[in-house]
Amino acid sequence: MIRCDHCGAQNDAASRFCKDCGHTIGGSRGKNTIPPFPARVSEEGGGVMCPQCGQPLAHHRRSAPLTKPIGLSVLDEAGSVVQSHELKREETSVGRIDADIAFPDDPFISPIHAQFSVRAGEVYVRDLGSRNGTWVFLEEPYTLQDGDQILVGSQVLRFRRLGYPGPHPPEQDQTRRLGSSTPGADIASLTQLRGDGSARDVIHLSPGRDVLIGREQGDWVFPYDLSMSGRHAEVKSMDADFIVMDAGSRNGVGVAARGEIRLHPGARLLVGDRILRLEAP
Repeated sequence: MIRCDHCGAQNDAASRFCKDCGHTIGGSRGKNTIPPFPARVSEEGGGVMCPQCGQPLAHHRRSAPLTKPIGLSVLDEAGSVVQSHELKREETSVGRIDADIAFPDDPFISPIHAQFSVRAGEVYVRDLGSRNGTWVFLEEPYTLQDGDQILVGSQVLRFRRLGYPGPHPPEQDQTRRLGSSTPGADIASLTQLRGDGSARDVIHLSPGRDVLIGREQGDWVFPYDLSMSGRHAEVKSMDADFIVMDAGSRNGVGVAARGEIRLHPGARLLVGDRILRLEAP
């Protein structure tokens, strides 16, 4: 801390102007600097007054809107804030070691896991090739892209496009094949991935077919996943696209970040075993 020679207020050592009176701290003003308050002030009645309105400078400080810093909150399972970190730089890394924001006791976080960037008041996140990915929880329905991975409870599901099948010509002897006519042709799939990345169960998607995923109800049920809600997520067919949305779950539906993702204030993310929430004005 450093003391202002004019009014005696304590200020941060890096401050150039006093937060109380606006005078330069530690010397004369530079030629091209503009103080936060008028340079000429008078002291009347023992207080520092504004020469324009005659009110104490503290009046301006109370009236001026406060700018809330951009930061990340770490949430517990109940959604309460347990830690807070400010995004003071244009780029801030998150990881287990050698990161600007480090969680050394989280074995699911890579040494350098993700990067948050602040540009023109907007916040972006990018996964840095982490082993377990950076997950952004959905705030609205999301159109799935080929190769996307979604997190439903503790299940990682991979979406793949299969393309439209061509026409099936009859056999050489003109005999038609017997088979189910409903549902129609499968044009996409969701594959359950194990921890080692190998595939387990697969559910196919076709135009006009909606799929509900949950622990107790749905077309694809995971009764052993206690982190999944009874009705957790829904994948809806929209023409040739498929939309994933939260079906009112407790833990949300996450999408693995691919490339740079713009975040909205209040957005929640899963990084390793940490739930983070973006705090922005």
